[in-house]
Amino acid sequence: MKRFSVLASSAVLICVSAIASAQEAGPKVAKAIANIDSIAEAGPFKPTWKSLETYEVPQWYKDAKFGVFIHWGPYAVPAFGSEWYPRMMYIDQGRRGENMFQHHLETYGSQKTFGYKDFIPMFKAEKFDANAWAKLFKEAGFRYVVPVAEHHDGFPMYDCSFTKWDATEMGPKRDVIAELREAVKAEGMHFGVSSHRAFNWMYYFRDESFDNVAPEFEGLYGRTLPHMFDEKSIKYKENLVPHDQVFKDDWLARTCELVEKYDPELVWFDFGIAMGQNVPHDQNEFADHLKRFAAYYYNMSSKTGADIGIINYKWNAFPESAAILDKERSKMAEIREPFWQTDTAVSKSSWGYTSDPQYKSPDRLVDDLVDIVSKNGCLLLNVGPMANGEIPAGDQQVLRDIGRWLKTNGEAIYGTTFWSTFGEGPTGVSTGHVSEANDKPFTSKDIRFTKKGDVVYAIILDWPEENLVSIKTLAKGSKHWPGEINSIELLGCDEKLITVRTDAGLVVTLPSVKSGEYAHVLKLK
Repeated sequence: MKRFSVLASSAVLICVSAIASAQEAGPKVAKAIANIDSIAEAGPFKPTWKSLETYEVPQWYKDAKFGVFIHWGPYAVPAFGSEWYPRMMYIDQGRRGENMFQHHLETYGSQKTFGYKDFIPMFKAEKFDANAWAKLFKEAGFRYVVPVAEHHDGFPMYDCSFTKWDATEMGPKRDVIAELREAVKAEGMHFGVSSHRAFNWMYYFRDESFDNVAPEFEGLYGRTLPHMFDEKSIKYKENLVPHDQVFKDDWLARTCELVEKYDPELVWFDFGIAMGQNVPHDQNEFADHLKRFAAYYYNMSSKTGADIGIINYKWNAFPESAAILDKERSKMAEIREPFWQTDTAVSKSSWGYTSDPQYKSPDRLVDDLVDIVSKNGCLLLNVGPMANGEIPAGDQQVLRDIGRWLKTNGEAIYGTTFWSTFGEGPTGVSTGHVSEANDKPFTSKDIRFTKKGDVVYAIILDWPEENLVSIKTLAKGSKHWPGEINSIELLGCDEKLITVRTDAGLVVTLPSVKSGEYAHVLKLK
C-alpha cells in the first residue's frame, strides 16, 4: 500500500477537508464552548487543579461497588476479533494474531468499496429492549450502569448535535442512551456514560486505497491529517500525537452535550485523554480541556442539589483527588486511598460482541470483585451485546450466576469499607495496565476482609480441603482484632460453626457441604 507517498498527493485533500470541517462545525462548537466556559467559571468548582482537588466522592458510589459496562456499536456487526475491528480492518497485521485486515478483505471486499461506514446500515438493533437489559442488570446485582456513548470509532450511540453519523440518524435510528437511562432509573440503579472519543484522533489508519480518506465521511472517521498516515501511530501507548485545537474543542462540546442531555451520574474516560502512561497530569496537552470539562460537569451536577458527578480517568490524566482512577483489566496489590475502580469484561478476548467469546468463570469474577472491594475499590464489569440488540446467552448466564452469589453474600460487598488489612494468602494480583491475564486462581488460603459498622467479613476465596480454614490475621492477640470475637456465622448456612482461636490463627470448621459455589463469607462480630 502507498502509505507515505499518499501524504503529498493528499495534501490538498487534507487542507480542503480541514477548512470544510472548521466551517461546518466551527460556529456550533464555538457557541457550545462559550456556554461551557461560562458554567465552568461560575463555580463552585473552577477550571483549575487546585479547585478540582477539593472534590469529594459521592457516598452512593463508594457503597455501590459493582457496575456494568456496555460496549455496543457497529463493530458488533462483523463480530470478529474485538471491538477494535474498525481500526484493525485498515492495518495489515500479517501473521500477528487474528488479522482483521485480511478477514475483512476475504469477507466483505476491499476497504475502499466496503469500509467501516458500510456496517452501519447493518447495525439495526431490532431486538434492543432497554427495559429487559435493565431487569437483567438488576438481577445480576449491579448498582450502576455505564453504556459506551461513543467509542473510538466515532459513532455516537446518542443524539449528537455535532455529527449526522450517530445512532439516532443511522443504524438503529434510536437514542440508545436515552432509552437506557430511562430504563435504568426505573429499576432504581445509577446511570453513567463513557466517552472514548479522544482516541478517534489517531484511531483510523489512512491510505489512498481506503474509503476513510474521503471528505464526505469525515463525520465518522474524522478529519484526514498527516499523522494518520504514519505507521508509528499503531504504537499508540507512549507515542500519542498531540491533538489540535479543533479536535479538542469538538471533544469538549460533545462531552458536555452528554452531560446536558442525559444528566449522567458518572462519566468514564478511556486512555485517549492522557498522553501516555507516564506523563504527569500537569504536562498533558489535554489538561486545559479536562479542567474545563470537570468544572462544567461538577458545577452542572451540583445545580440539581444531587450528588456531584463522578469522573473516571486512566493513567495520570487527572490529579488523584480530582476524579476517580480507573484501572483497565488490572488491580491493586494493597489497599488504596482514595477510592478507585477496575474495569474488565466477562470475556477475556474482547469488550464488544464476537462470535467466539472466551468467557471468564463466575467464580473468578466473584473473586475479583471481592479482592477489589477489600482494597477500597469497585468493579465495572463489561458485557457486549449483539448487533440485533440481544445480550448473548453466555453473558447473561455469567451475570445471573454472580447475581445469585450476591443475593446471599451481598452484605459483605455493598455499603462496606476496607478493614485494617485487605487480607492474607499466597496469591498476588497483576497491577500493570491490561495485565490480568497473568493472574493465577485464588486458593482456599486466600482470605479477603471487608467491614461494615462493627461487623468484619472474612471471605474465603475457595472451599478448603477437609472443610477447615485457618485465618492467621485473626489469631489471638492480633493487632487487627486484639479483643474477643463474640460471634461467627457463615452466610447462607444455618449450621453452628466450630471455632478455635489460637496464637497461630482462628480455626473454623466449616459444614460438610459447601454453602455455595464461589467465595464463602464468614461474618464476625
